[in-house]
Amino acid sequence: MRFLVLQHIDAEHPGILRDFMAEDGVRWDAVELDEGDAIPSLDGYDAMVVMGGPMDVWEEDMHPWLVPEKAAITEAVLEREMPFLGVCLGHQLLADALGGEVAAMRSPEVGILDVELTGEGRRDPVLGSAPASFKALQWHGAEVARLPPGGVVLARSPACPVQAFRVGDSAFGIQYHVELTDATVHQWGVIPEYAAALAQTLGADGLDRMQAGAATHMGEFNENARRLYDAFMAVVRARSPARR
Repeated sequence: MRFLVLQHIDAEHPGILRDFMAEDGVRWDAVELDEGDAIPSLDGYDAMVVMGGPMDVWEEDMHPWLVPEKAAITEAVLEREMPFLGVCLGHQLLADALGGEVAAMRSPEVGILDVELTGEGRRDPVLGSAPASFKALQWHGAEVARLPPGGVVLARSPACPVQAFRVGDSAFGIQYHVELTDATVHQWGVIPEYAAALAQTLGADGLDRMQAGAATHMGEFNENARRLYDAFMAVVRARSPARR
């Protein structure tokens, strides 16, 4: 198996998913778009994974690489029907690239907060691997305001109606973070955009509170990440029978 991973800032990488991929012998190529890396041909890849970042999907003038990234996502999902997993910004890019709409929230959703699966989510082969309701780390100020054609909502939260969605049978976007490790919150807390969102929503001690909450729930986070990864891998293997 070989995955293409699109990254938008060095600190937002696949996290604990790297351990799972290593256990499965999955090779993955990271493309650091914010550093000028070019997106390679999608030939030979079994799946595309798109991570988070502090920029917004509409900031194409500031980050011109968003244009070819959206084109690559469209090619992967619509033309090749390649299994796709987008996290946070990657979730929003999936919606935007396929004809949905992403907009700024009235206030950022930041903290260790509740997410629940919809009826479709509970029946979904990937998202349905999670509990019907669970805690998740949120750190975003934009949201999917309108699904792309064919999109199905799989999870929601009180502040964000589209916490996860699916397009077709093998493309998934999740707004919350599953890739967390013990180092994640500290590494993200020094990113200016994330630090500002923390202060706005959780106060001056927001970083300490977020780190404490993440530590308390890390076992649950990692267990849910494992479930999601295993279920997504089942989709990938079904799409790539020659590589099982």
